[in-house]
Amino acid sequence: MTLLEQELDRYVRHFSSPEDSILKELDRQTHLYTIHPRMSSGHIQGLILQMLVRMYRPVSILEIGTFTGYSAICMARAAGEKCILHTIDINDELAHIPASFIAQAGLEDRIVCHIGRAQDVVPRLGISFDMVFIDGDKREYPEYYDLLMDNGYVHSGSVLLGDNVLWDGKVIDGSKDAHTMAIKKFNEKAAMDTRVETVIMPFRDGMSIIYVK
Repeated sequence: MTLLEQELDRYVRHFSSPEDSILKELDRQTHLYTIHPRMSSGHIQGLILQMLVRMYRPVSILEIGTFTGYSAICMARAAGEKCILHTIDINDELAHIPASFIAQAGLEDRIVCHIGRAQDVVPRLGISFDMVFIDGDKREYPEYYDLLMDNGYVHSGSVLLGDNVLWDGKVIDGSKDAHTMAIKKFNEKAAMDTRVETVIMPFRDGMSIIYVK
């Protein structure tokens, strides 16, 4: 991060709503006890997710990729008591962290945590979701898209949010690794799909907003 980017980041944080004590401690523990703490949404992206949920008012949310639970807590808080958020992660070794902080936030009745592959869990749930936040295994992004769009798990008016869709700029630098190629395929699918409207926000590592027509 350049000096200018660091200064702008501080400016953005200073003039945005503050992070509360629960999320601040969750962020601290994520940095202490995980290998890749950057995988957490963090303060500013958490605020953006909160704002989107408050504006859209979904009653059913799916999150693919729980990690330590930061984004799930942000979205569930904003959604209100009638909304149920289902969050899925393949890694059971970190499950105690989101469980602990979801309880501290008083959201046990609004967030349901699942361990497993989204491709297996979502069909078992059998729910059509109003909003989906995709932040799981980048190599599986195209599979997530097809799963949701082709099997009735989203509907007209649903919104899909795809995280990390710029992948540190690798989507345009000629990289051919599996993660980059899958993200490029995901972006291409959404751009070419006449069933949706999509825009990529160049924020952080890129977030796409995909509206199902």
